[in-house]
Amino acid sequence: MISEAPKLKSPRVIKLHVVQGEHRVSSDPDVSLLTILGSCVAACLYDPLRGVGGMNHFLLADGDGEEAMRYGAYAMEVLINDLLKLGASRERLQAKLFGGAKIMERLNDIGAENVLFARRFLATEGIPVVGESLGGRRARRVEFWPVGGRARQREVDQFMETAATRPATSKVAVDEIELF
Repeated sequence: MISEAPKLKSPRVIKLHVVQGEHRVSSDPDVSLLTILGSCVAACLYDPLRGVGGMNHFLLADGDGEEAMRYGAYAMEVLINDLLKLGASRERLQAKLFGGAKIMERLNDIGAENVLFARRFLATEGIPVVGESLGGRRARRVEFWPVGGRARQREVDQFMETAATRPATSKVAVDEIELF
């Protein structure tokens, strides 16, 4: 008699996307946070003892008004405040920084300004940067697991490609497209 091996339950995986001007926090060990960065910067903050963390994605270092959520100071403050609401301790927060690339040669180096802002902000707040991948000329796809603080990145060959910029005869495999 042949018996079947018990079926293993597949682990629950929840991937949440963080786009420009957004942030997300979590204490769920099954959650990972994803973003794609060019000149933007993402700060991944976490409290390793409490097991909570989060990611933001800001477009520009400075600004205010109606578009404040796209700027660094706002993005950092709301991320920290939401982590504190989940029980994180400001004294235990650690940071990993990603992004700040100079994607287009002809434009101002917005990425460098974003990097400078993020480093200064965290230094002023006393939050150590324990890992970073900043600058360069290529976009990055970043995945962060907020509970343990693990992060990984992959460089992206072409930052954004839309159907409008792709030749009409070009075919794209389904697994090459990721919708947010």
